[in-house]
Amino acid sequence: MKRTSEATIANRSGMVADEKVLILDFGSQYAQLIARRVREQHVYCEIVRHDITADRVREIAPRGIILSGGPASVYEPGAPQVDPAIFRLDIPVLGICYGLHLACTALGGEVKGAPSREFGRAAVHVTSHADLFDGVPDLIETWMSHGDQVAQGTAGFITLAETKTCPVAAVKHESLPVYGLQFHPEVTHTPLGSRVLGNFLTNVCRCQGTWRLGDFADQAIADIRQRVGSDRVVCGLSGGVDSAVTAALIYKAIGSQLSCILVDNGLLRKAEEASVIEEFSNHFKTDLHVVKGEEKFLAALAGVTDPQEKRKRIGHAFIECFSDEAAKISGARYLAQGTLYPDVIESGAALDGPAATIKLHHNVGGLPEDLNFELIEPLRDLFKDEVRTLGLQLGLPEEIVWRHPFPGPGLAVRCLGAVNKERLDTLREADAIVVEEIKAAGLYRSTSQVFAVLLPVQSVGVMGDARTYQDTVAVRAVTTEDFMTADWSHLPYELLARISTRVINEVKGVNRVVYDISSKPPATIEWE
Repeated sequence: MKRTSEATIANRSGMVADEKVLILDFGSQYAQLIARRVREQHVYCEIVRHDITADRVREIAPRGIILSGGPASVYEPGAPQVDPAIFRLDIPVLGICYGLHLACTALGGEVKGAPSREFGRAAVHVTSHADLFDGVPDLIETWMSHGDQVAQGTAGFITLAETKTCPVAAVKHESLPVYGLQFHPEVTHTPLGSRVLGNFLTNVCRCQGTWRLGDFADQAIADIRQRVGSDRVVCGLSGGVDSAVTAALIYKAIGSQLSCILVDNGLLRKAEEASVIEEFSNHFKTDLHVVKGEEKFLAALAGVTDPQEKRKRIGHAFIECFSDEAAKISGARYLAQGTLYPDVIESGAALDGPAATIKLHHNVGGLPEDLNFELIEPLRDLFKDEVRTLGLQLGLPEEIVWRHPFPGPGLAVRCLGAVNKERLDTLREADAIVVEEIKAAGLYRSTSQVFAVLLPVQSVGVMGDARTYQDTVAVRAVTTEDFMTADWSHLPYELLARISTRVINEVKGVNRVVYDISSKPPATIEWE
């Protein structure tokens, strides 16, 4: 199984960018989010390993370097380090949280455990408005997540901002173009974070903001066309926007050399198969194959309750079904998948970086080693909002582009506990009601993801004069810009009441509905 080459297809678009920023990944779950914020400023960026050498950085010649946060303490044995020569390249550097600590210690400063840790929102007082804080008010709201901090009065550095418990919340070096932030400017919980990052890119790195998503599309299409040649690509369709945009992008590159395969695994949403067939018959003239695989998937999931094991088995079953069907397609050599940045980072697979694995994604974490295709994942460097924009540029209809995300493992990871046809059918009906009511209320576009979850919990209820002991359905609705962080949607009580009433009345075996009000972090969007 080959992964380096398909990642290169996505990254190669950046190689023609006039301006580029490197993000060194020290294990932060927000490394990809930093990249998104940089791209919002129309500056292309790439995430690289933290141990990249100064010589390699000099070859790439980026306009700037950003050191991500990370879970370690810089003074711990084995903590990830940075090549100290990078700070002597005369390339602007911005360290964020752990990255700040690395920069300060590499240049002679001191970092130690803080007497008062900061996790969550914190008010930062800006003491110098030059460079990073140009146009920023004296007091800003930020998001902190640290137990260590730079010692006050660290030699060689000038303090730019502080909090009540953190005297060094932002710094710059006295003579080198090295800056650091204790807070996280990349998360939405820091409202002016994009302004601070923008100031680094424009005021410090002197970037002009010339990169556009269309440049990515043009280069990706050219790279796919060159790589595939006269061979054939097969693409798995799920009904979601990711696979649809992947198919559209590859179709632009190779046209009739693309074959699409829809595996009906029994884990799809209600009427999903019919919808996909209808959409891709109308909007694409591709060679579409539909595989009936429900029995195979349910057999693989029988007795399995662990979410990671579910994902592995679904991934293996998917590839088996896909491979069997693809074997019937002459010249099929490549497998295209709609893997996105969040899939990669949460699977701990970003350029072999050190980020912790939150979950296995069947696109990036559950594939067998003997896969008989070379992978093409042209979207793996993009965020969801970028994918939607790209889909519209490629001519996809809005009803496809704005469809809420659906996990690769399907309803299996929304059916907590045992997975069988009866429970899946219950969940399918409940989920359809939730989405129908959200659309009827005109909230589908203003929410980012809405779905039902079937819990392995039964509770006592009363229906008519009879006692019941039935299932519980949880409703999940979130609002997010990037799917790396998310807030629960404040749906109207009347809408929640209608959803609850309909689910209990219309879905057999359910007598209780609850609403999930957890944000990400600390929770994830999906329950498994």
